[in-house]
Amino acid sequence: MKNLRPPAILFDLDGTLIDSIELLLQSFRHTFAGRNRAPTDEQWIAGIGTPLPKQLGEFADTAEDIAALTNRYRSFQRENHDRLTSVYDGVEQTLATLAGRGHPMGVVTSKSNEMMLRGLRHTGLEQYMTTLIGCDSCHIHKPDPYPVRLALEELGYGPEEALFVGDSPHDIQSGNAAGVTTVAALWGPFTRAQLAPHKPDFFLENISGLPSLVERRS
Repeated sequence: MKNLRPPAILFDLDGTLIDSIELLLQSFRHTFAGRNRAPTDEQWIAGIGTPLPKQLGEFADTAEDIAALTNRYRSFQRENHDRLTSVYDGVEQTLATLAGRGHPMGVVTSKSNEMMLRGLRHTGLEQYMTTLIGCDSCHIHKPDPYPVRLALEELGYGPEEALFVGDSPHDIQSGNAAGVTTVAALWGPFTRAQLAPHKPDFFLENISGLPSLVERRS
């Protein structure tokens, strides 16, 4: 039996809607330059999808150190954001198609609200979003289901009426725990092999295939 209204569709941001991976990598390299203990590129990518202070805290000694590293990271990120941030191919057309079909949409990200909004405005995607849940919107973050549930609450939708599209294990874990249909985005930095153990409901090679997937699922 089909739903009586179009399903809600939630998206992660970095690695799903916008290609900012090089910005994230350059920001952390700048932040840890000259320090004895620093993550590798692979370690940093593995932490994408969790709040920045938590990522930095794995390689810091004190709360003061985390604060200093956060400021250094944010400064570089703000200065270089627009130069190193772009929208993935097919994203805007796909969102326009979904909006035209009446699907309410939102972003659920562990990125700060400031940088979430800047990314969406820089790429022209803010116009399609009804709800925006960033790191500053709640006190509990992915992989916990709380941010996804908060977005659904704002939209007035139940989990059985929603999908969550994300590129990281944290996204899939959060969506699964919230009870929504999870879609693993394979155009981001994580591979199918990295995402499969977390049991997404669907894998998607290209975002342009999302409207047909949603139609089939509905």
